[in-house]
Amino acid sequence: MTQQAAPEAPASTEGGHASTASRPERLPVVLVTGLSGAGHTTALKILEDLGYEAVDNLPLTLMDGLAGGKLARPLAVGVDSRTRDFSAEALIERLHLLTDDPALEVKLLFLDCRDEVLSRRFTETRRRHPLALDRPVADGIRQERELLDPLRERADLVVDSTDLAIGDLKHLLQGHFRIRSAPAAAITVMSFSYRHGLPREADLVFDARFLTNPHYRDELRPLSGRDEPVATFITADPAWNPFFAALGNLLLPLLPRFEREGKSYLTLAIGCTGGRHRSVFTAERLAQWLREQGRHVSLRHRDLDRGAGADR
Repeated sequence: MTQQAAPEAPASTEGGHASTASRPERLPVVLVTGLSGAGHTTALKILEDLGYEAVDNLPLTLMDGLAGGKLARPLAVGVDSRTRDFSAEALIERLHLLTDDPALEVKLLFLDCRDEVLSRRFTETRRRHPLALDRPVADGIRQERELLDPLRERADLVVDSTDLAIGDLKHLLQGHFRIRSAPAAAITVMSFSYRHGLPREADLVFDARFLTNPHYRDELRPLSGRDEPVATFITADPAWNPFFAALGNLLLPLLPRFEREGKSYLTLAIGCTGGRHRSVFTAERLAQWLREQGRHVSLRHRDLDRGAGADR
């Protein structure tokens, strides 16, 4: 006796939006821009390794031909202040044109970096700034910031490369711009020091400074959150178990909802004063717990190597 297949359930909707599965597949296009020296060329090479066709310094007038279903594969286009006929307003106009094309999924990536690091990079490579060929590098950086500020405000992703190694940048771009083959979001868990500022790439930030501080124990001060004595000390804090349980209860329902909204990459940041003890231990435990839930997780300790004895 032949069984008839049960009818398929309609695609679920929440808040009037169709689920990600019901949306037609669109071809990814990433426009890469940002400050000179912030990693523009490196980002294009990483995207090329991910399967994008990479084109640098494409004149804006030629970008009009990208719309209308003419692309055969994902595309990464580098556009910055060196580009012929460049202006932020003109690029935003092209961005709107491409975004209106239902066949394309267009994202704007902006590479940023602190001024003193940009200046050092130009000095070390003995390159002139493209906007200050006969003036100090600082003048070019300042002028370029003003020129590109509208693009930074409009960007889908701003990456501050100041403290990023090339490997960290690669993991970040892989998560945000990988050509989708699996629905699960790639997750990065990172620890950081509040003294050195909030990580700009973080989607969710959690503060571990309420936990008892191992810094004030002489025998724990030179250690880090990766060491067992520090782990034992932190887990003995009566606040630890309720905090970590609440963290898991928060993330379990959030992660599937982020994925249903099409988010392919998520950065969870845990901070403490010095980024050495409490945040490192919590990030390690959170990454382990997420892997036990079947998640693909990378782990990064942003400020761990800035020196011992800083978590006070």
